Amino acid sequence: MPTGLWYDNYMSNYIRQYIPNSTVFITIITYNRQKILLENISLLRKCLLNAPYNYKIFACVVLPEHIHFLIKPANIKDLSKIISSIKYSFSKELDKNNNISESKAKKREKGIWHRRFYDHVIRDENDLNKHIDYIHYNPMKHYNIAPKDWEYSSFKKFVKRGFYDENWCNYDDKNKIKNLDLD
Repeated sequence: MPTGLWYDNYMSNYIRQYIPNSTVFITIITYNRQKILLENISLLRKCLLNAPYNYKIFACVVLPEHIHFLIKPANIKDLSKIISSIKYSFSKELDKNNNISESKAKKREKGIWHRRFYDHVIRDENDLNKHIDYIHYNPMKHYNIAPKDWEYSSFKKFVKRGFYDENWCNYDDKNKIKNLDLD
């Protein structure tokens, strides 16, 4: 994710698009990119599946310090509430003693999640396919682990449904894949 004065000023004035019946690509990052998600994967799954809003997750990948997923909320105006609910329930259940800054304490934050999340409204089928590929490509991008070997992804579900060959994005393909750098 970008950082710096421009990005921080941009994000402070950012207005989310709430387009009814949209599918949205989401990225959530842990605070200071703490590698806490995989060691708490059961809790994270519970929080993703039990948020008190109606939505469907189509594709997902969990890495140690961030998550990418495609979500379709029943009510698009609930999008921020859904993400907030996931982050809140995970933080509440996580037994973690962090040194919390005064600023975070005032905002009732625990220093587990980055304050914001990234969203991108899917525009068309090509955009959807590009983001699904990006989600499943992430273990290769960050860890040189083929999607078929990454346990914390929806890739195998997509293989079973015939959308991917099991060996998609193997080590030889990594350098051939173009236009999958969405960060």
